[in-house]
Amino acid sequence: MNEDLLALAGDLEQRGQAFALATVVRCEAPTSAQPGAKVLIREDGSVRGWVGGACAEPVVVREALSALRDGRPRLIGLYGEGGRAPGRTEGMLEYGMTCHSGGTLEIYVEPYLPKPQLVLVGHGPVIESLAALGGAAGFAVSTLSEDSPTGELAQLSLDRRASVVVASHADTDEDALARVLETEAGYVSLVASRRRAATIVERVKQRGTPPDRFGRLKTPAGLDIGAVTPEEIAVSILAEIIQHRRSDKTVAVEPEPVAPAVLVRIESKDPICGMMVDSVTAKFRSAFAERTVYFCCRHCKEMFDEDPERYRAALS
Repeated sequence: MNEDLLALAGDLEQRGQAFALATVVRCEAPTSAQPGAKVLIREDGSVRGWVGGACAEPVVVREALSALRDGRPRLIGLYGEGGRAPGRTEGMLEYGMTCHSGGTLEIYVEPYLPKPQLVLVGHGPVIESLAALGGAAGFAVSTLSEDSPTGELAQLSLDRRASVVVASHADTDEDALARVLETEAGYVSLVASRRRAATIVERVKQRGTPPDRFGRLKTPAGLDIGAVTPEEIAVSILAEIIQHRRSDKTVAVEPEPVAPAVLVRIESKDPICGMMVDSVTAKFRSAFAERTVYFCCRHCKEMFDEDPERYRAALS
């Protein structure tokens, strides 16, 4: 089983698709999973593998999706009645599961994210320095010529993790900038003087590019660090890109596409055990008092269904 999961992980990584791998690192009986058991979670919440059922899987999926959003691994502990008292391990995300059988599971969740894209349009010392610095900083760098940037840009899939720097210093800047602003690239900058940049932006607006698309545009490109040489300018631009990636405020400039209504995530509390449950990934649910009640496991659902009125207060 683990060999199949690792093969799938290798295939997803090669195709540049994000996923998280969760591994049981320690357990105390009684548990259904053993140390070394693994599960792979993709961005859509789908699961392959096994690290335990009942309350274990929904917690792991929830933390895995969080890890894919923030890029940080985490160690989670699931402690059932009779398990180790929580609060003793620094850095552990601990969950008390009253519906757990009484054992303990400690699971390491590690996100695997594709290298962020850094697309450079143009040529010259600034672009050359950015390509070298970006590669050293862990970006997947693509350098496009200014002769036909729109054609090459059309072949790239640019999502919110992508950063694009336009610096051809030619008439094609206008075409390239208009094309980039049509994509979902999270960061876009234009290397030009303030006067020239203002002219280019105005022309792109006249083409009909929606005003909200310009919220991502940084011009002049780069942080104001007093940069003078091409190498220093490249450093200031890369610093701005890194700041954008690491700052919640800058990421929020371009919101993620709104998911269809059926995929809107609602977190609600399991009225039996008190665990927070994701409505999208919850497998067990019941209808009660004109609402949907979500459960972490079959046991909680069955207890609720036996006497729903008993748990009405826990739903408020």
